[in-house]
Amino acid sequence: MSNSIGNNLLHQSFLPSTVLEPQSRISSTWIGGNTLFPPQATSVARKSPLSTEFRGSKLTVHKKKLRMGKNRAVSCFPQAVLAADPSSQIAEKFNLDGNIELQVDVKAPNSGSRPVVDIKVTCSENNLFLHWGAIQSRRGKWVLPNCRPSGTKVYKDRALRTPFVKSGDIASVRIEIDDPTIQAIEFLIVDEGQNKWFKNNGDNFSIGVPPRVPRGSNVSVPEDLVQIQAYLRWERKGKQMYTPEQEKVEYEAARTELLEEIEKGTSIQDLRARLTKKNDGNESKDQPLPESNNIPDDLVQIQAYIRWEKAGKPNYSPEQQLKEFEEARKELQLELENGTSLREIREKIVKGEIQTKVAKQLAKKSYFTVERIQRKKRDTMQLLNKYPSRSGEERIVSEPQTLSAIELFAKAKEEQVDGSIINKKRFDLSDGKLLVLVARSSSKTKVYLASDLEKPLILHWALSKIPGEWMAPPSIVLPPGSVSLDKAIKTQFSISSSDDLTNKVQSLEIEFEDDNYLGMPFVLLADGEWIKNKGFDFYVEFGAKTEQVQQVAGDGKGTAKALLDKIADMESEAQKSFMHRFNITADLIEEARSAGELGFAAILVWMRFMATRQLIWNKNYNVKPREISKAQDRLTDLLQNVYIDHPQYRELLRVIMSTVGRGGEGDVGQRIRDEILVIQRKNDCKGGMMEEWHQKLHNNTSPDDVVICQALIDYIKSDMDISVYWKTLNENGITKERLLSYDRAIHSEPNFRRDQKDGLLCDLGNYMRTLKAVHSGADLESAIANCMGYSAEGEGFMVGVQINPVSGLPSGFPELLQFVLEHIEDKNVEALLEGLLEARQELKPLLFKPNNRLKDLIFLDLALDSSVRTAVERGYEELNNASPEKVMHFISLVLENLVLSVDNNEDLIYCLKGWDQALNMANSGDKSWALFAKSVLDRTRLALASTAEGYHQLLQPSAEYLGSQLGVDQWAVNIFTEEMIRAGSAASLSALLNRLDPILRKTAHLGSWQVISPVEAVGYVVVVDELLSVQNKSYERQTILVAKSVRGEEEIPDGTVAVLTPDMPDVLSHVSVRARNSKVCFATCFDPSILADLQAKEGKLLRLQPTSADIIYSEVTESELENSSNLNDTGPAPSITLVRKQFCGKYAISSEEFTSEMVGAKSRNIAHLKGKVPSWIGIPTSVALPFGVFEKVLSDDLNKEVASKVEDLKKKLHGGDFHALGEIRRTVLNLLAPSQLVKELKDKMQSSGMPWPGDEGQQQWEQAWMAIKMVWASKWNERAYFSTRKVKLDHDCLIMAVLVQEIINADYAFVIHTTNPSSGDSSEIYAEVVKGLGETLVGAYPGRALSFICKKNDLNSPQVLGYPSKPIGLFIRRSIIFRSDSNGEDLEGYAGAGLYDSVPMDEEEKIVLDYSSDPLITDSNFRQSILSSIARAGSAIEELYGSPQDIEGVVRDGKIYVVQTRPQM
Repeated sequence: MSNSIGNNLLHQSFLPSTVLEPQSRISSTWIGGNTLFPPQATSVARKSPLSTEFRGSKLTVHKKKLRMGKNRAVSCFPQAVLAADPSSQIAEKFNLDGNIELQVDVKAPNSGSRPVVDIKVTCSENNLFLHWGAIQSRRGKWVLPNCRPSGTKVYKDRALRTPFVKSGDIASVRIEIDDPTIQAIEFLIVDEGQNKWFKNNGDNFSIGVPPRVPRGSNVSVPEDLVQIQAYLRWERKGKQMYTPEQEKVEYEAARTELLEEIEKGTSIQDLRARLTKKNDGNESKDQPLPESNNIPDDLVQIQAYIRWEKAGKPNYSPEQQLKEFEEARKELQLELENGTSLREIREKIVKGEIQTKVAKQLAKKSYFTVERIQRKKRDTMQLLNKYPSRSGEERIVSEPQTLSAIELFAKAKEEQVDGSIINKKRFDLSDGKLLVLVARSSSKTKVYLASDLEKPLILHWALSKIPGEWMAPPSIVLPPGSVSLDKAIKTQFSISSSDDLTNKVQSLEIEFEDDNYLGMPFVLLADGEWIKNKGFDFYVEFGAKTEQVQQVAGDGKGTAKALLDKIADMESEAQKSFMHRFNITADLIEEARSAGELGFAAILVWMRFMATRQLIWNKNYNVKPREISKAQDRLTDLLQNVYIDHPQYRELLRVIMSTVGRGGEGDVGQRIRDEILVIQRKNDCKGGMMEEWHQKLHNNTSPDDVVICQALIDYIKSDMDISVYWKTLNENGITKERLLSYDRAIHSEPNFRRDQKDGLLCDLGNYMRTLKAVHSGADLESAIANCMGYSAEGEGFMVGVQINPVSGLPSGFPELLQFVLEHIEDKNVEALLEGLLEARQELKPLLFKPNNRLKDLIFLDLALDSSVRTAVERGYEELNNASPEKVMHFISLVLENLVLSVDNNEDLIYCLKGWDQALNMANSGDKSWALFAKSVLDRTRLALASTAEGYHQLLQPSAEYLGSQLGVDQWAVNIFTEEMIRAGSAASLSALLNRLDPILRKTAHLGSWQVISPVEAVGYVVVVDELLSVQNKSYERQTILVAKSVRGEEEIPDGTVAVLTPDMPDVLSHVSVRARNSKVCFATCFDPSILADLQAKEGKLLRLQPTSADIIYSEVTESELENSSNLNDTGPAPSITLVRKQFCGKYAISSEEFTSEMVGAKSRNIAHLKGKVPSWIGIPTSVALPFGVFEKVLSDDLNKEVASKVEDLKKKLHGGDFHALGEIRRTVLNLLAPSQLVKELKDKMQSSGMPWPGDEGQQQWEQAWMAIKMVWASKWNERAYFSTRKVKLDHDCLIMAVLVQEIINADYAFVIHTTNPSSGDSSEIYAEVVKGLGETLVGAYPGRALSFICKKNDLNSPQVLGYPSKPIGLFIRRSIIFRSDSNGEDLEGYAGAGLYDSVPMDEEEKIVLDYSSDPLITDSNFRQSILSSIARAGSAIEELYGSPQDIEGVVRDGKIYVVQTRPQM
């Protein structure tokens, strides 16, 4: 290493900066020549009774009066007496607990020696330990010094435990301080025998350590050597990330070490030789230039600073910093050798503010690191925005959304299509629906038609090459059975007799190869009645002119249809100019307010179509810029008022405002018109392109003008390179055709002279601010100027503008915004992101208060939000080789930005808290940090998906309906919501999560797969969106399904040999259990590249070979399929027989009466456990409504009408009308309760010690009765019904009992499999745990549960496999639950468990979960206790039954309750 590093490197930050740690608890302050920690900066929250100051070499002690507790200073004791060490400079005594005296002696170091701390106590016990750590700075946490007394042990990686050494009645510990960075020792005393802690008034004892003062204070060490020594210390310590405070301490510690060596006789020359030789390995192999001592170090610093600025102010590593200084010196040395004098070099590089900039950096000691703002500590929950849910939830029969026959047909055909869908239309008929799909592959066009009309349908159709034409197609394309008519064809729809639900429609397929046809006209004939489309022929386009294809919007369901219709009617008027459009929008605001959220969704969609140039901006109408800005001003004023009055719409209003622009009173807009004239005159550019642009600006200014102005600036800066002009225009969506499309077209290209360059750059730069003031709501510089205030002088006829500052801005806010502006172009964006977010946090409280300039603050917030997204995208390169901790920090920043931008952000806030917790775990060395971070990552992805789904449900129906009304390009309608999401922080956050995911999986040893059911399989790959959409399908050949979505409650389709998904169903979810029972391979794939490869193999024949943690797949031949072990049995599936149970004469029975003739296995198993399991396992009290009660109630005279309707619906069901399932469920809910049932159930519940619902009033009984009926009705849910059909089970023989239990208001719920279901290992228990009730575990709730395994021979050592990511927990007050218990429960070959519903009497409350305060996550001892108890309960029950068990239970106040068990399938 060259020894020519400038001696002023003292002032450079030689280590990367990080966010400062929270304040430490140092209570001592050194005052004198080197004041490291000023008195006012020390913590006042925690004061030691010892206040120490250091002056020169003497330590002075001040005693403080102790006002409380027993820690009083004393002079004598009846027991042993501690004598003060005469050589120490502190001797303080305390009475800790009556007979225990504490004395602390601190010996200040002599020349070259170390400080020593002696701690003595009088005590007869042998179990005293010193619990201690060191403090390096006032902002530091405890560090663990390397120099430790004998017998010291590390306690939980956070502290040291040193035993006191006894000598008679006195025990002592001596600590030598060898690390000069240590400023204090903090400690407690613990009696391990009695687990008793001795504290200082409830706080730590804190003893300041005097620094080592070298001999001969006039000796100095060259700064370049201090720099090298500091670098070597940093290398020795593992290249840690230091805070700026730590950097300073490390730097001074390096100086102290070198001074000590000098005191021992080492010369400066020897030090230099040793240090530079030691660092040779870190240097470039290139030979450095000869050292020259005639280049002043201040010039080297300035040259290095200039290099750093040119490089984009990156955060250099220590190696890069040293290299940069050498490179700067080399550059100056080369100039000297070429004949340039030092004076000329100084004049050349010392210009303007460069010296001031360098001086500021030197003062901060952060030369090669971007300065950071000090972020305030805030309560994250203050960011909470929580408003009523967007869509009310009906409590009646919680069931998965079922697709209609037409929708199932459409999905099936779309999945089969080899090419692309070029058109899709749905038409409402009087008694049904009609679907038309047009697909194209190669040169073939295929038209699919389907209808759910009951009447037989005939299609009268033709083809057309021009709109309106009926042309008879060639006979070769006619479907079988078609009849040719005059210029038309008559074809009968076919009706399938298959049991497959997807074919329960009338359908027809037409295929032809001639691609000259534009479309197909047709009409329908049903039972002699002609069916048309609102009086006209039906017509479907073949995609020849996509801009004319209108999407079928149905009836506008899910939209503010009346408002959208009005918007569509007024679009022709709005096209005249922006003034017209904004005034029309302003007139519609009150109607939008009345329509609520959907009303503002309608306005947003319209404005977004406008902003993305899907609508005409100006059509044959001249309007002054001032009139446009005034209309903008009026509209934004109205939006501002709604923003204050209706906070639940703020997210929508923000987006609307971002599409409109700021506007302003007349003078701001007028300057657009006037200022361009002044620019033309001043710069002599009155003709050509500038005149054409001037005419356009006068006629109808628009946001395009901002882009045109920027293109001109870029063109001039590039030395008049016309390609740069077009590049800027095209990148921002402006083509030559668009320029020509203006009412005042721009035909010419700019053609300026070079002597015009400086004047035009200056004037166009100022003009850009005027344009942005009107058009660009999200431009940062303009938004800041508008809030801070500015003035623009008038010139001649041009008006002046005076914008006053917004009042009430927080203290220091202007400086914060100035920091943002100074760093907005930084290449390394971390400090910028922190500044932007700090500004948004400071601004947030003002956005909730009335202010006549509120909209200016909203536009500023929008601009800051937009700048965060831009900075993050620019900062991806910074993360290429970043540590996981840095990526997590970036994720936290982007997530914070999203939290600040959206409504209903509770889930996102808890994700943010989770990332903070993950970062703390990583920084503290917690070995499970990656596993926990993976769960937070998964939850964050779920939150993003939920946010995207919310946008889609709210906005997409309006986009589709309005798009069809206005003739918007089909592609723009299709991607409307997707583009909205992509424009926000969610897209950036998703990209960061994708970057971190493989790192976490690798660190946590998770691999690319989680194999839930490890079964080898061979089959053809079929890709589907949702497993739910195909669960009732039967595949004719062995099929490997790659399903993008698996919720957890689906059935697995017949013919399926494997299900692979990126989704994350619980290992013990219904679909997981079904897969294992059916010997179907089932696995989650975490790697997007593997998933994409599998999807690309659609139609291929693959072999899957799973292990417990991976899946190997390969393509195979048909012959291997024939030999595969999982080839479907060609014989008929064996029929399963159910014995129909009869009514036993009792409406209710107690658990003592449970028999196989009365109740199912669920009830019998829980009764069997009573009195047989250990007493620490609770079993809830149970009664039941036995088999046959439903049928008895249905046959009661009270329910004749219901019974008759159910019979009719069952006939429809047997005839193949599966819509009858839902109708039967709704009909069953109308049953009335016989009085004898009410009496018997009340008697049994009360005699068993259970609360009777009627005691709380009639309404409670009505709720209980409704819950009972919902259990009975679940016999006819789709999933259960089709399961019985698959195994040819007689559905009428399935009888439902109802198990009645008191609900335990659970803290946690769990499911145990006493044999690990993934590996089949019977020696270990597998379990999953959720917070709240177990429905989130066994139902279709997103996210993963906490999962763990536990060896049966070591039940006290559970191993966590995954932390929870479920965002929702269910909680309920003390209540009753009614559980389904059919005679198909655990039936071999069917396993009806989980198919039918269990319903609580009272509605559960959905709570968004905060795992950062959950002791199961944060307290390892609590977690170990709970998980061990769950494992022990599983082991005990398995031992009782003698076979593997599937157990459900809950935890309440630490006690385990088991609510049901069944044989593990």
